[in-house]
Amino acid sequence: MEYFVTVVEESSFTRAAERLHVTQPALSHQIKALERTVGGELLERLPRGVLLTPMGRAFLPHAERSVRSAAQARRAARAAAGAEGGELHIATVHSVAVGILPEVFAHWRRAHPGVRLVLHEYAGTDVLEDQVERGVADLALGPVPERWSGPLVPVGEEEIVLVVPFDDPLAGRPSVGLHELADRPWVRCAMEPVIDGRPFLDGVCGAAGFEPRTAVWTEHTSTAIRMAAAGVGISTAPSHTVRGALGEDCAVLSVDPPWLRALAVFSRVPLTGAAAAFTELITAHPATGIRPLRPFRPGDPSPERAYADCAGPPAVVR
Repeated sequence: MEYFVTVVEESSFTRAAERLHVTQPALSHQIKALERTVGGELLERLPRGVLLTPMGRAFLPHAERSVRSAAQARRAARAAAGAEGGELHIATVHSVAVGILPEVFAHWRRAHPGVRLVLHEYAGTDVLEDQVERGVADLALGPVPERWSGPLVPVGEEEIVLVVPFDDPLAGRPSVGLHELADRPWVRCAMEPVIDGRPFLDGVCGAAGFEPRTAVWTEHTSTAIRMAAAGVGISTAPSHTVRGALGEDCAVLSVDPPWLRALAVFSRVPLTGAAAAFTELITAHPATGIRPLRPFRPGDPSPERAYADCAGPPAVVR
């Protein structure tokens, strides 16, 4: 299956053989043996490459998951004794990678210099969860998934804040009601969560009685923050991302009531070895920008709620 996945990734038997350090006839023999096992052709051989057959398309995601699970098992076994040796693959969303993980990784490197870290970044939570389910990483740190069957360890909450330039009339205030921003332009980002089929900002602004007026669409959160700091419009971002992307170059406002998003470490398989040590590190020593989870009170929205009514208790953002 590893040979099959490599041929698909390279779109070439020749390049796959070079990457795998085997001869091309040996590679072709193994692929044919695999096809006899599954009962049909998985690849269509073309003069300038290969294409997946219908059987191959059905087989590929399972093969990828099996190959990655085997690699993950090897890493876990090597790192089981004291979390030393080998490498640890961590998946997350871009905002967490920028705002939280640099500090956490620096702490980890001091405590476990023998474990190499490999970071996998994704634009949104849906892609993150899908890739972790496929086995690309040993664990993920990100917003709490709505549904997750594997191990999940709550870490804390991040606050989603508003970003404005220093000379903005709101800059001296600690918080603002969303209804006060009905006439203001916004800098929007493609990484904005989609909640119940609607972008997050459309949902919360709609609950506050207005439709947000978009001045600029950007691809990345850090770009949206810089646009907001320059006065293009108001932007939303996790508070730790603002610190990580800009330092002190802008003013930050909380929304009243605040927007909070629960974070967790989650994995497909039990957290052992280096994965368990990393989880213990981040739960025992939360990074700047992560606040402890609030005690659940009757009437509060659950962490799985995408957003709550702006007039109610603190809104929980997925």
